[in-house]
Amino acid sequence: MTRLPSRRLLALALASAIAMPALAQTTEPAAAPVASAPLSNASFTAADIRIDGLQRISTGTVLTYLPIERGDLVTSTSISESIRALYKTGFFEDVKLDRQGDILVVTVTERPAINKLTLTGNKDIKTEDLTSGLKDIGLAEGETFDRLSLDRVTQELVRQYNNRGKYNVEITPTVSPLDRNRVDVTIAVKEGKAAKIKHVNVVGADKFETEDLLENWESKETSWLSWYRRDDQYSKEKLSGDMERLNSWYLDRGYVDFAIDSTQVSISPDKRDMFITAGITEGEQYKISDVKVTGDTVLPKEEIEKLVIVKPEQTFSRILLEMTADSITATLGNIGHAFAQVNPIPTVDRENRTVAINLQVVPGPRVNVRRIVFKGNSRTSDEVMRREMRQFEGSWFSQVAVDRSRVRLRRLGYFETVDVETTPVPGTNDQVDVVFNVKETTSGSFVFGLGYSQLSGLTTSIQLSQNNFLGGGNRVAVEAQRSDYLQRYSFSYTNPFFTDEGMSLGYNLWWREFDYSDFNTAQYSTTSAAAQGILGLPITENDTVSLLFGIDSNEILTFGGSTPRSIINYIDAVGQRTFHAWRTELGWARDTRNDYFMPTGGTYQRVSAEIALPGSTVQYYKLNYEFSKYWSLSPSFVLNTRAEIGYGDSYGDDTYRYLCRVSGSDPQIPGQTNATTTTPSADGTCADGGELVTTLVATGLPFFENFYAGGTRSVRGFRDNTLGPRSEVISGYRGQPLGGSLKTTGSVELIFPKLFDSNAARVSAFFDFGNVFDGVDNFDAGELRASTGVALLWRAPVGPISISYAFPLKKEDGDELERLQFTFGGAF
Repeated sequence: MTRLPSRRLLALALASAIAMPALAQTTEPAAAPVASAPLSNASFTAADIRIDGLQRISTGTVLTYLPIERGDLVTSTSISESIRALYKTGFFEDVKLDRQGDILVVTVTERPAINKLTLTGNKDIKTEDLTSGLKDIGLAEGETFDRLSLDRVTQELVRQYNNRGKYNVEITPTVSPLDRNRVDVTIAVKEGKAAKIKHVNVVGADKFETEDLLENWESKETSWLSWYRRDDQYSKEKLSGDMERLNSWYLDRGYVDFAIDSTQVSISPDKRDMFITAGITEGEQYKISDVKVTGDTVLPKEEIEKLVIVKPEQTFSRILLEMTADSITATLGNIGHAFAQVNPIPTVDRENRTVAINLQVVPGPRVNVRRIVFKGNSRTSDEVMRREMRQFEGSWFSQVAVDRSRVRLRRLGYFETVDVETTPVPGTNDQVDVVFNVKETTSGSFVFGLGYSQLSGLTTSIQLSQNNFLGGGNRVAVEAQRSDYLQRYSFSYTNPFFTDEGMSLGYNLWWREFDYSDFNTAQYSTTSAAAQGILGLPITENDTVSLLFGIDSNEILTFGGSTPRSIINYIDAVGQRTFHAWRTELGWARDTRNDYFMPTGGTYQRVSAEIALPGSTVQYYKLNYEFSKYWSLSPSFVLNTRAEIGYGDSYGDDTYRYLCRVSGSDPQIPGQTNATTTTPSADGTCADGGELVTTLVATGLPFFENFYAGGTRSVRGFRDNTLGPRSEVISGYRGQPLGGSLKTTGSVELIFPKLFDSNAARVSAFFDFGNVFDGVDNFDAGELRASTGVALLWRAPVGPISISYAFPLKKEDGDELERLQFTFGGAF
């Protein structure tokens, strides 16, 4: 039943009629307007539907969600359903349904839109992680603002921080209204300090010491290493993992009936200290009575039984069971059974305290690989990645091949992370797709330098190196440097897959001119050029042999009063200042490291022999051996041991030159050169009336090929190239470094891979030692230098950066020290 208009409306209608007499005289009396009235229990047919109160949301959107359409019968039930439906959209704060005649009037109050969402003060949880989580529950920029969602977010943030041991956290949300029904939402986080674990107690542990039980726990009592490990910060997830470790500890030692009765966590009144108590029942130790393998083993049962490492009469151990199961599944996985399972079924005899084990093998279907897919490689071409694959499309799945493919991708140095997932092909049970998800990183460096000094004038340098040139996997390096006293130009190119079999081919071209020394070595000037070709051939998965052949020319200029006498004498003995060499180098390398930049395991070895062939100005050889091994001590520590030994010498006959003086005359004049004897003789070496003054000999490794030590790549804490033999005092100054024909260096380095949450940087503590000597006969272990310190390696966007600070431990008077050292743009 329709309600009559109110008295106020009738009065307004009467006043309108009196105010417009002319209109009243020409038209019929106007009917009183029908006001919107609240809906009663009486039903009616909606001739039309009107939506009031909309600002941002369209009428069509509301009508889409409204269950009542034009011409429908409106009842109390449909009204209730309509209100619930519109509220459920989350768009509106208030919804009212009224009636105006036969028109259904829907009046809504829209919720505001979030214009900007800001998070401040969060350090423990990354902003992008928080923003992603907030978006999942509808709190994001552009979304409709819901106060209830904001309250849920506040409670969830408090919970997450509590799980990280931060019980003093304060979450303060602020909502700032804007025009056009918008709001700015700011969530201010005051994290506070994490509560530290002061004491951990295990009640009921009688058979083992508490210290042994807690050794592998992540939740540890505060210690002097906690600043780095952060293991004294309480976390609910960490404690759950520790309870599982405690359970594994006892099961690995035969305590089948072990149980954790209770876990209590208490906090101090100031919410800064945590106390953890775990109550346990140890039970008795069990032994294995019988082990058998059942199910479809695919391979001969005898072969599978050889993989079983648990034996009767052994103490029961869950970890040995898991290792056995993993070994069997890995073996089956290598022949195509990607989803093989081994279910150990124990039968416990509590009376005799024994366990019988039934290893039930479920091989699942044998699958082949339909496709290998690469994701995340925006710069690196698929071809470069595909040639590193040891798992092939269309072949049986092999877990070993997949794992090996992943390691090879990581060792390229192009990717920060490489993850693999195996997914079944929908609709089949015998095919899988192998997906390699990679995150690319900087694979080269670019360095541009510009400077000026009174000595060298304007200095410019450009260095560009790229290990993944244009995404094709080729290595290219270009360098140009020029100043008043130095010019250097070089170019190198290597194609690591010149052939499909993996043969690499490259070449180096360079020309340089030094008018002064800038490398802390003896003072002399050189003009040199070289052209080299390099061939590499893989002989096994980890072994490669290489062959270099080239020709080079090296013109050396000495300076009287500045260049050491030994260098001048060597050049005078040879009788020319330009040294030509036909050079060849044969090398063998084995690389089993699991990563290019930050390996945590594996070994790198390289042996090389470089020879200046007969026909060169001087004949000599150089032998070099490099060794590096990574030991994964724990997820937080990796130990790297390195060593390098180099030795060089001349071969063939030595070159002699005799200096003579005519009786009573000066200066000396050169005599004959005798290159065919190894014992000098004065007979017939001087002209008639001449007198032999001195004999010069060119022997041993040429001075320009000497090894050097000291600096960021050998013994840190000592200036680059300053260790080893020195020349005589020249012009009142100390002797200049000459290098040596024998190099012995080594290092022990403890790497902290978890100090930064990034694969692009690492910090380490090192101990370096080494020196260079003038030949094997002059080697003296007491002359080795040693240093210790810390180092930072960072793969920056413009290239790798190495910074170290060292304290020399073994040094001698006269050593040139340099505690802070760094390199930029070079290879590590």
